[in-house]
Amino acid sequence: MASVYDFKPQFQALLRPLASALAARGVTPNQVTIAAVVLSVIGGGFLVWHPLQAWPLLLLPLILLFRMGLNALDGMLAREHNQQSALGAILNELGDVLSDVVLYLPLTLLPMVYVPLVVGVVVLAIMSEMTGILAVQIGATRQYQGPMGKSDRALWFGTLALTLGLGALPGNWVNWVLGAMLLLLVWTIFNRVRGALRNAAAV
Repeated sequence: MASVYDFKPQFQALLRPLASALAARGVTPNQVTIAAVVLSVIGGGFLVWHPLQAWPLLLLPLILLFRMGLNALDGMLAREHNQQSALGAILNELGDVLSDVVLYLPLTLLPMVYVPLVVGVVVLAIMSEMTGILAVQIGATRQYQGPMGKSDRALWFGTLALTLGLGALPGNWVNWVLGAMLLLLVWTIFNRVRGALRNAAAV
């Protein structure tokens, strides 16, 4: 199944001049990673502060887009400008999980949203990223398969927030969307386990 991750090369190509400019100014991947986390905390804070107003919801898609850009930039700075480090790898993975938590859990405050569904999506999102990372433990490469990877979650949650922010009334349709995300996350975990096992066997 197609994933937003498939468009990563094109997205990186758009950001490559910016990455070069940042590297020339001495910006490090870790600084960009931390900036992405801070941006996510601010976005989640707005949702907690005013959960019943439209503007934090309308802001969420923009924050998610900027977060994706920062996530791409830190990796490009590390790989293409010789700034890879063990600390950077740890910060990158922890930052992604923390950002998911602080951006998506506040959606439990929306009216008519079934809280366990939001919590379930966040928990399975963490599990999917852990699965991708654990692949390295068995000799495979880091796994990024979808259909509900990090970028896909950003697209789904961003679209949901935009729809609500533009005036759509909360209702059971939101819970159906969250339920679909849960199923797609289970599929994602399965795909990453299968991909890791196949990759490890081929090494």
